[in-house]
Amino acid sequence: MVTFLPFRGLRPALRDDETAFDRVSPPYDVIGPERLAELQSHRCNVTRFTLMPENGRYGKAREEFDAAVASGDLVSDPESFYLYRQTFDADGKTMVRTGIAGILRTEDYSDGGIIPHEETFSKVKADRLNLLRDMEVHLESIFGIFEGLTPELSAAMSEAAEPLYDVTDENGVRHQYLRVSDPEVTSRITAELKGQRMLIADGHHRYETALNYAKENPDCEEKQYVLATLVAADDEGLVVWPTHRLIDAEDIGENSAVKRIQKSLETEEVTPEEMLERLGGFDMGLYLRSGRCLLARRPRRDGEDPLWGLDTYIAQEVVMNGIYKADEGKSKVSYDADTAAVMKAMAEKRHDLAIILNNPSLQSIWDLATAGKRMPKKTTFFFPKIWSGFVFYTMH
Repeated sequence: MVTFLPFRGLRPALRDDETAFDRVSPPYDVIGPERLAELQSHRCNVTRFTLMPENGRYGKAREEFDAAVASGDLVSDPESFYLYRQTFDADGKTMVRTGIAGILRTEDYSDGGIIPHEETFSKVKADRLNLLRDMEVHLESIFGIFEGLTPELSAAMSEAAEPLYDVTDENGVRHQYLRVSDPEVTSRITAELKGQRMLIADGHHRYETALNYAKENPDCEEKQYVLATLVAADDEGLVVWPTHRLIDAEDIGENSAVKRIQKSLETEEVTPEEMLERLGGFDMGLYLRSGRCLLARRPRRDGEDPLWGLDTYIAQEVVMNGIYKADEGKSKVSYDADTAAVMKAMAEKRHDLAIILNNPSLQSIWDLATAGKRMPKKTTFFFPKIWSGFVFYTMH
């Protein structure tokens, strides 16, 4: 069961010389050093709370946040949901994705209401939990997918929405943030989501951190919730990209690796251009440092674990771990969702192997997740990312 509530959001009060772009940022885990320095040059930018340097991360971030509240740079709203519309170009089309931001009650995955679809990294969760303990504020939203609202409620929600922010980022994505405070509409949103299930699209680490924090504070009702932005499964702007794998090997040569790959997978040698054109008929494309490209598929077997129907699982088990021994630390694996950037890196011979994957199917993600299957880390890349800093959920 999903418990999704309106809340008294704390959000930026912009000065005359500011735009929302000065206060917001992409999620903390996709910001490079140069971009971070630029973002943190703006006072009260969300990254000044989420990504302080290691030696001052926790205490100083809380001090800056409290100072922003005291100065009026952050102001409180009445109990509200928020609409988050993102307009962007994908596959040559202009698309719009609309999310509803509110607070989601955390629960164990075993309860069945909240469904994960990817594995997580424990080190990341430890850092975020320490920050949450100090801040007592949810600074960034998780991104979830739910079954949907009735057309009547969707229309009423849009009618009641009051514009707050409207900004376009450097990638051409337009971010519109609106507030829905009408008690009749907000109560209907909560009622329609009750009984539905929610799939975590992005933010597994943040959700699991919030759940651990809630368990540390069982007597505080406010700390049982996490900031969440939920998008309906039938939203036409739901775009899912693959996250390609880049491998740097330590102790296996290319010829040896190819021989072992061809023992486990059916392959066909092609040019780089052909690999991209025909990828949909195979599980993956393999682009080697020498410039060789292979299309590869694994024959299906009756009665096997349905995870073997997932290209990222085949890539992980057969290639990354089975041949390059990444799980034993004998190869380094990095990730990139930008196909053009990956192809450029391989043309410049920067890695031993790139594993090029197909666009994940949202239906297959739902099916595997609801069957209790956790997919490999970074199986999906939902585009565009949910940006941070438009609203915060305070628990003190």
